[in-house]
Amino acid sequence: MKFAIIKERKNPPDRRVVFSPEKLAEARALFPQAEFVVESSDIRVFSDDAYRAQGFTVTNDVSDCEVMIGVKEVPLDHLIPNKKYFFFSHTIKKQPYNRKLLLDMLDKHIEMYDHETIVKQSGARLIGFGRYAGLVGAYNGFRALGLRDQLFELPKVETLADLDAVKAELDKIKLPNIKILLTGTGKVAYGAKEILDHLKIKEVSDALYLTSQFTEPVYVMADVMEYAKRKDGKVGDKWEFYKDPSGYESNFMPYAKETDYFIAGHFYGNNAPYLFTRNDAKQSDFRINLVADVSCDIDGPVASTIKPSTIADPFYGYDPQTESEVAFDAKDAITVMAVDNLPCELPKDASEGFGDMFLEHVIPAFFNGDERGILKRAKITTADGQLTARFKYLQDYVDGE
Repeated sequence: MKFAIIKERKNPPDRRVVFSPEKLAEARALFPQAEFVVESSDIRVFSDDAYRAQGFTVTNDVSDCEVMIGVKEVPLDHLIPNKKYFFFSHTIKKQPYNRKLLLDMLDKHIEMYDHETIVKQSGARLIGFGRYAGLVGAYNGFRALGLRDQLFELPKVETLADLDAVKAELDKIKLPNIKILLTGTGKVAYGAKEILDHLKIKEVSDALYLTSQFTEPVYVMADVMEYAKRKDGKVGDKWEFYKDPSGYESNFMPYAKETDYFIAGHFYGNNAPYLFTRNDAKQSDFRINLVADVSCDIDGPVASTIKPSTIADPFYGYDPQTESEVAFDAKDAITVMAVDNLPCELPKDASEGFGDMFLEHVIPAFFNGDERGILKRAKITTADGQLTARFKYLQDYVDGE
């Protein structure tokens, strides 16, 4: 079987790749029956020569390969019919802007495997860039704090070589006595936690966080059952919430009254209650003045996230009273960091981490009869131009209804 590491063609350019040269060489050693070639790229974080040095063919024509492995959406005019593709398609939530992409893949009889749909039997994701989104998002929040309050200056992550360099910059700063809330318990949240722990910020319990003031910076990591509660007053259950959150309401305001810097690292599901609304943010006791929204759901659970920001221009202000965008350092504004492609700022580390997961979970499935059902669960479209049974719910999206 012949695999191609394809060139990223989406704008703005994304320097990430699924396999570093070293990890691709490891894949070749583990699966000698597989052939790997690399499509030439002038933007990839690893050069063509780095792949050639590992003995790989680098070419402009990968049309003879069976499996195409990329990161971001492939432009329609570069989709090759009758192939298997791996990339983030951003279609499984019926995103309007990518409907044409799904239609084109069906028309071209492409077997689509979305990185987001590579999951365990339980539905838990097996691969992703979540850790790196959390790492960069938390760092960017501190960068905004330093700039806004003229406390310190941190360089942009994209100007630094790797995660070690990021942490070295953090070693140079001194934080004020702020209280930090981190929501979530997944890879994103633990990526952000890695930054907080590197800064040696003290982690405290929910009870202490909500009732005490401190003489040093502290943080709390809140799970969904801390900031959501059942409407009927009964004890909530996390798994029940994930299955059907409609019986729950927000319990976020106790945190909002005690928090200076909020890092949104949670997953937000359909029909879940918003964490805080625009009306909540108007209240005089709403204390949050800095948000690093790593989850970045626009006009959703975090009311101050009214648009995504960019790596080039990562911060903006949200005026709660006028519900409008203002300067990120405007008086009484909530400073917002809502970059929606954070791992792109740390392409080398993110690519290396992603490759570890892809080699562990995906490549073996091609050679062991898919014994864990990884490929079967991940496949969205079939070689005969149909949606798979698991993704039939997308039919009305395909039909334009």
